[in-house]
Parts: sequence; structure tokens; C-alpha cells
Amino acid sequence: MNRGVSIGLSVAVLAGLAWGALEFGRRWQGRWTGGGLLHGHRVTRMHYGDAVVAEAGERGLPAAYFLALIELETGGRKPAGRRFEPHIFERLQAVQAGRRDRLENVTTADLVGASEEALRNLATSWGPFQLMGYKCIGLEVQIRDLRGPDAIAHGIRWIDETYGPRLRAGQFKDAFHVHNTGKPYPAAGPPTTYHPDYVERGLAYMKRFEAELKTP
Repeated sequence: MNRGVSIGLSVAVLAGLAWGALEFGRRWQGRWTGGGLLHGHRVTRMHYGDAVVAEAGERGLPAAYFLALIELETGGRKPAGRRFEPHIFERLQAVQAGRRDRLENVTTADLVGASEEALRNLATSWGPFQLMGYKCIGLEVQIRDLRGPDAIAHGIRWIDETYGPRLRAGQFKDAFHVHNTGKPYPAAGPPTTYHPDYVERGLAYMKRFEAELKTP
């Protein structure tokens, strides 16, 4: 084997080990920074399919939407992971200090005595739907519930209470946009989602799950 080939193989092996270590670390810590590397459509169904179908069925909501949302948000990982949002942290600090009236339903009274670590947890997204930690206040649950065994039930309840009517009306384009931005799809201009193709991908994932769920 010549020296050039040997160096090439060594680089490839080192790159593979580094990639493997990164993915292992992300799974071990429950963290993620984007779309799944080893995860995706198949594991979304495997990890969350039964729970989603049962909970969505109880509420008369489309299971395919929730499965598509999970694939979009976490790539189907279990544990789903977490993502800290610095701008949300700053807003929560402002609410706690009285410089801002509220952040959605969160008021200064809700944050009295909250430590910096607690605020960071409230400013972090959790669970299969990547709900922001502060959503637990309106749901009257703990942050651990957003990522625990009942995460699907709590997540679907929050979605139902927040934009369930859009799902029942078949307004899925708006629903995906609301979940990511808090606002319906713009009447004019491009979407304002973090990733420009978020809604488009969500609709495509949903169509695939719909076809699979109809298959006996």
C-alpha cells in the first residue's frame, strides 16, 4: 500500500470515529442540533407511533400531523433531546425583573424566586415536540413531564389547546407554521420559520405518514 492511500485510509477512519463519538454524545446527553443523522421517519413511527395514534385518536386529531412534527423537530430520537434558546432566556429575565409584562402566559409572579438555572430550563425546548420549558406553566405540569413518559399526552394537549381548531379544519400549512413561530403562514411573502423549508417538509412527512396509517 502506498503512502498516499495509507494516509487517506487513516483520515477516513479518524473521521468515522469522530462522527460516531459526536452522535453517541448527542444521544447520551439527549441533545440535538438539527435533523437526525441515524434517525428519521422509521424511528419516529417506532418510538412514538403507538402513543401518538392513541392520544390523537382520543382527541379526534390527525395522528399523521403529530408524527410529522416529531420527525421535523427531533428526527424521531428517543430521548428527544433539548435545545437552549438564548433569546427566550433574555425575555424571561426581563419578565422576572419587571422590565417586560409577560411572555405569553408567563408573568413576573410566575418567576418569583426562580434561579438562573430554572430560567434556563424554561428557555429550553424539550421532548418529542420540542415544547419550550415555560409552556409547563400554562399546562400546570413540571418540565420533566414535557420529556417524560407522558410527553406525548402533554404535548398533544398543548397543541390542541393552542391551535387544535386549525388541525380540525385541515389547515396544516398554518399549523406547522404556528408550531414553529407562533403565527400562521404569511398571507404574502416567504415563511418565517427557522428553516425556510420547515412547512414544506412537514407537509411531505405528513403525507407519507397518512399513507402508512391507512395501510392495515
